[in-house]
Amino acid sequence: MSELIDNRSHRIRVLKEVIRHLHAGNPPEQVKAQLRTIVSQTDATEIMAMEQELMSEGMPVEEVRSMCDLHSQVTRDILVQLPAGKAVEPGHPADTFKRENEALRTVIKQLQRALEEIPGSDEGVDLAPMIMRLRQAFNDLMDIDKHYQRKEHALFSCLERHGIAGPSKVMWAKDDEVRDLLKRLGLTLQQPLESAGTLRTTVVLAAELAIGAVLEMIYKEENILFPMALSTLSEDEWGEIWRASAKYGWCLVEPLEGYNPPVEKIVQGLNIPGPSEFMLPTGHVSLDQLAALFSTLPLDLTFVDADDRVAFFTEGPDRIFARSKAIIGRKVQHCHPPRSVEIVDRILADFKTGRQNVAEFWIDFQGKFVHIRYFAVRSETGEYLGTVELTQDLAPLRRLQGERRLLQYGEVEA
Repeated sequence: MSELIDNRSHRIRVLKEVIRHLHAGNPPEQVKAQLRTIVSQTDATEIMAMEQELMSEGMPVEEVRSMCDLHSQVTRDILVQLPAGKAVEPGHPADTFKRENEALRTVIKQLQRALEEIPGSDEGVDLAPMIMRLRQAFNDLMDIDKHYQRKEHALFSCLERHGIAGPSKVMWAKDDEVRDLLKRLGLTLQQPLESAGTLRTTVVLAAELAIGAVLEMIYKEENILFPMALSTLSEDEWGEIWRASAKYGWCLVEPLEGYNPPVEKIVQGLNIPGPSEFMLPTGHVSLDQLAALFSTLPLDLTFVDADDRVAFFTEGPDRIFARSKAIIGRKVQHCHPPRSVEIVDRILADFKTGRQNVAEFWIDFQGKFVHIRYFAVRSETGEYLGTVELTQDLAPLRRLQGERRLLQYGEVEA
């Protein structure tokens, strides 16, 4: 029958129906055998298209996320690589992503070797060096967050412009699973580890779960996400990803020399026509002054328009949460982890209907006390124009005591 399934739309349709059997509870081996019988090969774009069609037809994102590891397992035998096309230069964002994955594999091997050294008994064993190696490998592995942030905010943004929203909805949630498993491993390594038995009963299980999740994501990136991105994105978009990447940092390795990104193009719609002088109800300001003003404010500002798309953000010297120009025009729901989207939608719905005008949160984050406030932006007639997010570190302000009536420069002392 495989000769009948000879075009992309048919293959996606068959993939979708067979994967539905997997979601219905059929054993993975049975589904895999059925798939091999009727589809001889598929590629990364078709697997992504299949998952997106399932979601567009009503399958919850959470269900697709929970099953996507099985999706990759049952499709591995028939997955073929897309044509390589032009080889990417050293330092190209795709090259850096792949080199980071190689570095992650090396760290995982170091962690696995440390786990294998755990003895069966405590007799005559010095656990301190062993625990040190485990903690060092874990600390290196935690660098993966930089890799994930660049993927989630820069790469996914560009893919969404081409109608490819599946990765940001499903892969981001899987990234968060990896983060959670690594966090659990970190907590076990912080506990008193006074015996080999404790290591075996707590650390080994947590490490194996985290390692499995990291390796599974590496497989998905290298066999599905990156090939699809290379066949989809333009050189200008890769240049945009390259320019945004430094804000998030690098995972274990630095980009190589060799890649020359295209000259940055101004995003259509961001240019303001006419003279660069704005007359406002309370005064006037030039475009240069306005840009400098926003960059000077001791808080981060992001504006989302009435269509829920990010329209503007400030670039101060000490941003709390990294932003890149890749998010301009992106749906704000796609800029948050899947677990937060329900809250985002509720805030926006309440603002649009007029039920609420302000929502605020405060969290401890990397030594900062971060205050996050959302305000509904309305016209003089009450029409909803969008939402502005203000984020500020209040830790220095919370430390203020007494009064300061005399001029004194410098930051507030701890």
